[in-house]
Amino acid sequence: MSSTEFKDYYVVLGVKKTADASEIKRKFRQLAFKYHPDRNQGNKAAETKFKEISEAYDVLADRDKRAKYDRFGRYWERGSATYASNKSKSSSDNAKVDLDSTDFSQYGNFDEFINELLGRFSSPNSDSTRTKTQNRSSSSQASNGAKTDVKDNNTTIILTYAEAFSGTTKQINLGLERVEVRIPAGAKPGSRIRLPGKGRSIYGSPREDLYVNVELEAHPFFDFEGNNLVCEVPVTPDEAVLGTSIDLPTPDGRVNVKIPAGINSGQVLRLRGKGWSSPKGNRSDQLARIVVMTPQNPDPQIREYYKKIRDSRRENPRSSLAGIKL
Repeated sequence: MSSTEFKDYYVVLGVKKTADASEIKRKFRQLAFKYHPDRNQGNKAAETKFKEISEAYDVLADRDKRAKYDRFGRYWERGSATYASNKSKSSSDNAKVDLDSTDFSQYGNFDEFINELLGRFSSPNSDSTRTKTQNRSSSSQASNGAKTDVKDNNTTIILTYAEAFSGTTKQINLGLERVEVRIPAGAKPGSRIRLPGKGRSIYGSPREDLYVNVELEAHPFFDFEGNNLVCEVPVTPDEAVLGTSIDLPTPDGRVNVKIPAGINSGQVLRLRGKGWSSPKGNRSDQLARIVVMTPQNPDPQIREYYKKIRDSRRENPRSSLAGIKL
């Protein structure tokens, strides 16, 4: 969205700014299920809503993007131009800043930008100041999302689920050296790869080893539970009562899964051998956790059906609570 079409991503997803990653993911799944184009054929409003929640999730599920968004708001992709513009109005005419052409991605945070801005007003050699800042920023950046910290011989590389599942090759930037890293199939959060002799060298001694720590981008459907993959499967109340068959996504394609009649929300179906791959070629299980989705705005006819069900119900689902006390 452009700044003229700004919408609060937290409002779009219906979460508070203090929401954690799991709450953001859960809310996105609910909304994605509700507004998915496959469930709203020809509904342009639902299609637009689906795009909005997908865009909001893309930003809020990514730690770096979310941090910039929280800091800069609508200007998160290039910094707080409005704030900096207001500050520059009261500054010397000899040190004007062209905010529209400023690349805010070079700064690690807004303080770095302000520090350079203030330095530019106090020093005639502003180009030198900018070059130093750019060099400092680029030396700590590695391609493909990897950031290196030579001080403790660790770097983090961020992969998609598809890259981690099948294996891939990435390059990381160690400042004056680019290193190719082969990621074996089955890498997952917490996996660690050792690169012999690619770490720091202290006082001319042989270089130490560098360790590449693997992180995965948040996925809208899959997550980890131990070595297994876990996912949430939304079903309607009638499907939960009567049972049904659904096509369920797995890492290597869709499979048909039978939902037994009378299943409850929270119950788990185990798909053996359909989970995560391992470096040895084995597969863990995929756990499908059932979530019964209650209609939020049923039409009058549907409401009448539910009233008839309520009036004809004989069992009390809370009978076991009668004797509960401290």
